[in-house]
Amino acid sequence: MGQLQNKVALITGGSRGIGKAMALALGAEGASVAFTYKSASSAADDVVRALQAAGQKAAAYQSDARKLAEATNVVERVVKEFGRIDILVNNAGITRDTLLMRMSEEDWDEVLATNLKSAFNFSKAVCRQMMGQREGKIINITSIAGVVGNAGQANYSSAKAGLIGLTKTLAKELASRNIQVNAVAPGFVDTEMTEKLTPAQKEAILGLVPMKRMAKPEEIASTVVFLASPAASYITGQVICVDGGLVM
Repeated sequence: MGQLQNKVALITGGSRGIGKAMALALGAEGASVAFTYKSASSAADDVVRALQAAGQKAAAYQSDARKLAEATNVVERVVKEFGRIDILVNNAGITRDTLLMRMSEEDWDEVLATNLKSAFNFSKAVCRQMMGQREGKIINITSIAGVVGNAGQANYSSAKAGLIGLTKTLAKELASRNIQVNAVAPGFVDTEMTEKLTPAQKEAILGLVPMKRMAKPEEIASTVVFLASPAASYITGQVICVDGGLVM
């Protein structure tokens, strides 16, 4: 029996990378898992099959997380098919990195909409359901870039910093209804996003990390499992950096 038996989790952007690792980790603890994806339907199908093979109820929903109407529709479908939503993980995210002087308005708007507005959309869509249940967990995947900034990522850092503000505000708004809201701030994680880095860039990054390695997606996922579990029932409004000591 896992610590999330009979719980239902909804993850945005769950078909690959950290999202996939979180889906599998929450499922391994007994949760039923619903997740959204934007376009990677075959990858999403693979995650659903893996969860079902492990004995968990699972479903994937194609959705544009930037749009409130689509977020609301997904939440309604999940509640209808799974009966409730106990855990929301706002994970949908993209990068469009370049220096501010070269950044297009589209690059700014796209990243803010995908990384920050999506969390507003899904949090707004689930909070009434969670308030009715008198319990829930909302976990926002931010980044150390939102804590300390990062050159070449004005859009991404701003969105991730905004997520931290949203986390603390929602934690205050929902605390009396027994809903905990926290954020996880990964450092550099070995995913498709970091595969694009050159060997020289990777070496420079690892030079900054006291533990001298990148995180595995599973190391981010295990922190999310902890925050989603009864063990974290008195933790709210916090930002946990999972970064090998990069920000301390």
